[in-house]
Amino acid sequence: MKNSFPKASPFSLKDGIAYAENGIVSKIISKGKGGSATLFAFDEGQTLSEHTAPFDALVYVLEGRLSLRIKEEENDLQEGQMLIIPANDAHALMAVERFKMLLTMFKA
Repeated sequence: MKNSFPKASPFSLKDGIAYAENGIVSKIISKGKGGSATLFAFDEGQTLSEHTAPFDALVYVLEGRLSLRIKEEENDLQEGQMLIIPANDAHALMAVERFKMLLTMFKA
């Protein structure tokens, strides 16, 4: 799979993805056997229903604000904050306001 991000050259994560009205946009930066890095842009009110992933997942908020529930614990995250979701833990999220995030998944 070819990606649109240059290797060995700097680029802006915030500018690497745009919002879609009433939608969710994702763009893979890198993907391999050990994990992946993906940019996301969520419009306000958009959600991801509860799910699990076989990898630990590092969520880094580039701008905006989201609510991230892991198991039954709510976490309010905003620009500059990050959190690691343990592999196989049920989680869901909601865009409290428009937000962009980098999601890095890696084998535990």
